[in-house]
Amino acid sequence: MSTAPRRLDVAIVGAGPSALYTAAALARLDDPQVHVNLVERLPVIGGLARSGVAPDHWTRRQVIDAYETLARSSGRLQFFGNVDVGRDVTIADLLAHHHAVIHAVGASGSQPLGIPGEDLDGCHASSRFVGWYNGHPDHADLEVRLDHERAVVVGNGNVALDIARILLRADADWDRSDIAPHARAALADSRIREVCVLGRRGPGQAAFTNPELLELAALPDVHLDVEAADLADAPWTDTGFAATLRRTTLEACARAPATPDRKRLRLRFCVSPAEILGQTRVEGVRLVRNRLAVTDDGRVRAEPLGETEDLPAGLVVHAVGYRAQPPAGLPFDAQAGVVPQWEGRVLRSAHGEVMAGHYVVGWIKRGPRGVIGSNKSCAAQTVRALLDDFAAGRLAAPERPAASFEAFAQSRQPERVCYRGWRAIDRHERAQALAAQPRRKLSRIDEMLRVARM
Repeated sequence: MSTAPRRLDVAIVGAGPSALYTAAALARLDDPQVHVNLVERLPVIGGLARSGVAPDHWTRRQVIDAYETLARSSGRLQFFGNVDVGRDVTIADLLAHHHAVIHAVGASGSQPLGIPGEDLDGCHASSRFVGWYNGHPDHADLEVRLDHERAVVVGNGNVALDIARILLRADADWDRSDIAPHARAALADSRIREVCVLGRRGPGQAAFTNPELLELAALPDVHLDVEAADLADAPWTDTGFAATLRRTTLEACARAPATPDRKRLRLRFCVSPAEILGQTRVEGVRLVRNRLAVTDDGRVRAEPLGETEDLPAGLVVHAVGYRAQPPAGLPFDAQAGVVPQWEGRVLRSAHGEVMAGHYVVGWIKRGPRGVIGSNKSCAAQTVRALLDDFAAGRLAAPERPAASFEAFAQSRQPERVCYRGWRAIDRHERAQALAAQPRRKLSRIDEMLRVARM
């Protein structure tokens, strides 16, 4: 006598890259008994692929379109947009309707600088600033003042270089991008002529990648300024091809003569911000010069020399790393910025017992590192753990029929956006695009809901 396969109902919280990779991995099972509900607090799909990738790099988001299509191909995925877990429904509500809940909520905040003046008008966390120019509803109303000739970006990873590039690009460059209209209008009136990007260690330890550096070096009408002295005695812990290319590119920039009529992008190394200067708004940054010391294990450490410099500026954006917010109802390791987990299973503490039925994937699982593609193997590990638990009978059956979740969610959030509503938003944004633009993003929830109902 054969036993019919058991139905497996899974809720995924979030609709960014890690959520879509996970949904696609479940869809690949080609099992008609696996059903997935994607629960997202915004009415749109994409997460940081939509609101974090630079608008002039929009083609990098296309991989997400492919995984969204794959996730939908099974016909067993539903979208619950504009449903906030913690406000509209709880994780207990989700588990009551599903065998398992996979949390893919990412890391939407920024690491603070922890220095005086960080709260001044004109000092912005990178997550807010990036959200502003990408049209994220949470940050569309951010007041960004571009009325000073110099801006400072603290940090020298790829996000920092994105911000610097965006502040200096010519207006015509945005014709082939999906930059938020309000950000484009503000940048068109910008007075910024110079952006200083600050790194506390040397060029050999900078977090940016060579493609980002080469893109900066190729910007028309922008002089990439590097001090030869910063390169002369800098320790290079990596001697491979990538490090050689970086060094060669920076040395060429250091030799290139400045052109007075060009905007200027200065890469400064071995400096740390000690204070944001100003009374009510940013007027400058006090910098401390560092020396570099190589430890016995080969790491390079920045040590302050005590020498300070005041650098006038009207805008400061700090991009020293993303930081996750504690997910509602889950344990959270504030120091590591992740949910404690074992192979994707949520733990009640760092070495505690498994919180049955709950899983994590993406940055909330492994920390804010890696690129979009890094979520593929991360999702595969979590899905494998979930399937193992299901097969072993470690997942309790839902207390309520899974089919009742749609009515339950609708009762808690009458303006829930289904997949059809998201597709209406997507079509509208593409239709509103001008000329070569890929889309013209909506950046307000009420606008999105209005279009979703059309």
